[in-house]
Amino acid sequence: MANFVRKLELRHLAVLQAISKSGSFWGAAERLDLTPSTVSQQMSSLEAVTGVRLVERQRGRRRVELTPAGNLLLRHADAILARVKAAESDFSAFRAGTKGVLRVGTYPSIGARILPSVLPKFATEWPGIEVQLVEGLPDQLLLTMVESGELDVTFTTLPTRPGPFESIQLLEDPYVVMVAREVQFGRGLVSVSAGDLAGLKLLGISTCREEVEDRLRMLGLEPQIWFPSTDNAVVQGLASAGVGAAIVPAMTVQMDDDRIRLLQLEGIPPRTLALTWHADRYHPPAVQAFATTAARFCETMSFDIERMLGTRH
Repeated sequence: MANFVRKLELRHLAVLQAISKSGSFWGAAERLDLTPSTVSQQMSSLEAVTGVRLVERQRGRRRVELTPAGNLLLRHADAILARVKAAESDFSAFRAGTKGVLRVGTYPSIGARILPSVLPKFATEWPGIEVQLVEGLPDQLLLTMVESGELDVTFTTLPTRPGPFESIQLLEDPYVVMVAREVQFGRGLVSVSAGDLAGLKLLGISTCREEVEDRLRMLGLEPQIWFPSTDNAVVQGLASAGVGAAIVPAMTVQMDDDRIRLLQLEGIPPRTLALTWHADRYHPPAVQAFATTAARFCETMSFDIERMLGTRH
């Protein structure tokens, strides 16, 4: 064990990870800006440290695969290198102080409804901080980027997956049913139950699809979401054309669209929006300031959602 700890180096783990991702010594060399012979030497050194074969090499073939022992070590390598990358990000943030970059993961609906109010206020109070947005990625990938230090904070939905995360709840965004104004379904009603949706062709946003389907199954329905899209405008366009009834979070709806009607949906709890960051990392004051600014705005935003729903049926 002492020999393992003393002789194992980060560059060994980086080579193992690069080989796994590229499938070859040549590909790993390109990723790490090394020569193939250097990659081979590093892998031989790592195998000498561990005392087991980590890579299956076959004569005449460029592709290589990790052995079971290699995959076992890779799981630890991924975690170790992610923490090293996070540490590098922490020190960059520490050195920057009140200057630098704040990297924020976000959704299209957040970008349309929340950021236009939050970012100008934040920029006024923190003029030395440049906000960089990462958009259009699913929750799980955004959380992975927070864990590895690629993002400082991300908008997400609660509950988050298990991990080193800390969150602040922002608002509850109710699911609504969106239909074309001329269709008969729900005409004259303010709300419908999940049971009323049986037999309808349902549309939805792909990032919310799994959650919506799980909730409907709990209520005894077996839903099928047609034409799921990550683009909120596409889903609204399909609903307004009468293709089907869309189940979407209220905040994703373009409320000035006269082609649609909205019905409150009973029986499905709202999605809970939050800001999430790494619980164990150093965070510059700008992270907390951004979270505070967003939370204060969202206190009023929740009332706006209820008001908008009241005017669209």
